Amino acid sequence: MRLTDPNTRLGRFLHWLFEISLVLKGLFAAAETLSGLALLGMPGNAVLRLAQWLTHRELTEDPHDAIAAALLNAAQHFSIETQSFYGFYFTSHGALKLVVVVLLMRGVLWAYPGAVALLTAFVVYQMYLWSLHHAISMLLLTALDLVVIALTVREWYVRHGFAIRHSSQK
Repeated sequence: MRLTDPNTRLGRFLHWLFEISLVLKGLFAAAETLSGLALLGMPGNAVLRLAQWLTHRELTEDPHDAIAAALLNAAQHFSIETQSFYGFYFTSHGALKLVVVVLLMRGVLWAYPGAVALLTAFVVYQMYLWSLHHAISMLLLTALDLVVIALTVREWYVRHGFAIRHSSQK
């Protein structure tokens, strides 16, 4: 059975999985882009005011609430420069992924190797971030990206009509 054969049950399932992964990546990319635009459009102290509003009631009832205190502390250290950086990062990162997802959904052939290169760069950067912070979210995001890379390579082979030869064929 060839993984690139689109006429098998496995081939149809892998194509469906590829399409679902693109939809998920597209939704994440759109949310990331909108979040970045929101950060860029917010006044400088909006993050702190929002954190104060969110935590006021809880900290009034329990001044030692660890989660509310941590959120407020993080917002107090969230500078204008940090807000601008994350706004730019989320907007550009999300928009770039959104463009790639749209190109892949439209079947643009050069977008397949481009997407693999871009996602590989994201994986390398995410692993760098993971090495610094050990955030499980980076591992989960990286796992999703690796699945999408594998499905994109397979889809590219199918679209180009390449066949991975089964080892028993001579």
